[in-house]
Amino acid sequence: MMDIVLDGKTLARQIEEELKPRVERLKRERGITPILATILVGDDPASATYVRMKGNACERVGMESLRITLPYETTTEELLNEIEKLNDHPLVAGILLQHPVPHHINERACFDRISLDKDVDGVTSLGFGKMALGEKAFGAATPTGIMRLLAHYGISVEGKNAVVVGRSPILGKPMAMMLLNAHATVTICHSRTKDLPDIVSKADLVVGAVGKPEFIRGEWIKDGAIVIDAGYHPGGKGDIELSAVIGRTLAYTPVPGGVGPMTIATLISQTVEAAEKAWHRR
Repeated sequence: MMDIVLDGKTLARQIEEELKPRVERLKRERGITPILATILVGDDPASATYVRMKGNACERVGMESLRITLPYETTTEELLNEIEKLNDHPLVAGILLQHPVPHHINERACFDRISLDKDVDGVTSLGFGKMALGEKAFGAATPTGIMRLLAHYGISVEGKNAVVVGRSPILGKPMAMMLLNAHATVTICHSRTKDLPDIVSKADLVVGAVGKPEFIRGEWIKDGAIVIDAGYHPGGKGDIELSAVIGRTLAYTPVPGGVGPMTIATLISQTVEAAEKAWHRR
């Protein structure tokens, strides 16, 4: 069986090339440079790396990034105030609060303070609700990137039995809703699901979004399945034991180079779209 490698890295570069003239047009015709504001609370090295990568992507397409770094001791109220300032900033098109924040902060309250128009990472409750109901809203960046990757390779999920392993509000749950909206039949599982191997074995499409390295074993996955690995862990491992399925899938996302680049490309793309919409509202 020949696997289709769902190359997110190459598609992400293509998306960035397509965004450059749109950003240039905003600069030339509107006199504005879109800004993506990122907020990092604390000094987690992995989070800092992700924020830097997003800033680099902004630079590549001609956008600006505004990085706000707050100390670990920041309170919920202080973080809410920072978000409110960015909501009011006329040139900030998108706001990204890097997940996770320190445990003493009410992350959900802070996510929901982000203006819907600037919620380019798809983290607000209102944005999630609108997306789930099929209304206009920016979807969570990672699942939106996955859907875009599948569409690019001409892979339809309509009628397929999809299993999403993971239930986080920024990945597993929105992923399930997007697949459902695309007419897949969706089962949401997690680390406590009983008979998980049996459920996964029946899936035409498996999404690994549980956050544990190689938690989903290759032997669970049937031949000819579509395998989407949204995890990334030290040593280049994902949430799925990919080495045991390559050669017998219909398609799979490599780790790294599959889902990760699409997350950033989607975030940047939605920021440009937000800037264009903001200008037309003026």
